[in-house]
Amino acid sequence: MAKIDEALLERPTAIDTAAVAAEYPAWPRLAEAVESLRTVQVKDGSVEPAEADLETARLATDAIIDAVTELSPAFPHDAAYHAALLVDLRKWAAEGFGVPDFLDSLLAFRPETQRVDGLRHLVVFPMYTQNGNPNRNFEAVLLRVFWPDWLAALEADRYDNPQFLSLSFEAFTAGYDTNSAVLFPETVAVREVPKFTWGAIFSDREAARFRAVTSAAAELTRLELPEDAARLVGDQGLAQDSFALWDMIHDRTHSHGDLPFDPFMIKQRMPYWLYALEELRCDLNTFREAVRLEGEGVPQARPVQQAILFDRLFRFPITGDRVRNYDGLGGQLLFAYLHKNDVLRWTDNRLTIDWVNVAPAVIALCEKVEKLYRDGIDRPKTAHWIAAYELVAEYVTPHPASTWARGSVVHPSTEPWAQVLPLDGPNKGLVDLVLSDEFPLSMFYEALEKKMRPVIAATRGITARD
Repeated sequence: MAKIDEALLERPTAIDTAAVAAEYPAWPRLAEAVESLRTVQVKDGSVEPAEADLETARLATDAIIDAVTELSPAFPHDAAYHAALLVDLRKWAAEGFGVPDFLDSLLAFRPETQRVDGLRHLVVFPMYTQNGNPNRNFEAVLLRVFWPDWLAALEADRYDNPQFLSLSFEAFTAGYDTNSAVLFPETVAVREVPKFTWGAIFSDREAARFRAVTSAAAELTRLELPEDAARLVGDQGLAQDSFALWDMIHDRTHSHGDLPFDPFMIKQRMPYWLYALEELRCDLNTFREAVRLEGEGVPQARPVQQAILFDRLFRFPITGDRVRNYDGLGGQLLFAYLHKNDVLRWTDNRLTIDWVNVAPAVIALCEKVEKLYRDGIDRPKTAHWIAAYELVAEYVTPHPASTWARGSVVHPSTEPWAQVLPLDGPNKGLVDLVLSDEFPLSMFYEALEKKMRPVIAATRGITARD
């Protein structure tokens, strides 16, 4: 494999700290206070009862209150939220900095009611950041809504998703200087779980990460990108358009179609390949919709297909650890399906793609997954789990030590499922037999991961590439 261009390892950023401070003089003080408060918070967001820690928390909370009070007039649309935030902060301090409860301010924050392109929000919450910080520390974020007219029109006319928002970063504290690219209300520390009315994704970070990883992977694998794909990788604005549309349709798809189970699988314990198939189903459906939109002349449709293809093939399989990595498995499945159907080839240390047949093959895999779902409606849960395993194992080789693989019809040492799995007991026993890395990386991906490791690491905290 080729050596990576060192320029690809530079960490680009679109955040101009000086410009943010010039426009919002209180922002640096807010960020500093939040970072100070984080040093004395524990995992659940509370502060240890040591007097020095409590004093640090008091000073930091007072500074946060002062900064939010100063900044709030610049965000009149967030006035009710900021008022509730100040109440929650004062209450938390008055009660001794125990486990935070910011339900009232969370309910007051309703960004989905004002999806206006360019509208800014100032957000402060005790929260964990998905794929970032697992602790419920305080975070402060300056963000901008990304809602261009063409995206709003598609949402209104074709892909109704009133809870979805696409965002761009303006500034953030340490929890977002990570791989986190979402702002979800369910991450906030609250006393009870409310009905959620919105969910937001930072499409600027997704686009920048995609561009960095795809350009490096294409160079390493000597993949010759078509002219339009090369333009997508080189253009942050076009890439952000693509990810906003991809995310909007993907998010909506979770609750559409033939669904044998709760599409979001909330608080369900099941083998992780079910999660892999659900996320992949939503992406494959989005790809199919983008093919339809391309036929109707929507200019963002072709880039959406390319973004899904390259992100799934290049980033998903080699990002994160190998412990039940369901997004990684979905990418492995797509690669293996295309490879075994001769749409993708790795020959002479060069990756080639039959671009004409990509769309038909991706749609065929989509239909295969949809048939699994449709048939699953009539199956008992255990039978559906087994059928899903066999679909994945048909293309992605299981771990040689896998108990589940011994019952698979595609495994060379096949035994009846009843002989290898405890089918007469609770489903927990079946889940316990799943290996952490039930479907390891292929030799192709092992080699790619080693070469791409610095590039993947360099995308931490990324926001844009010029």
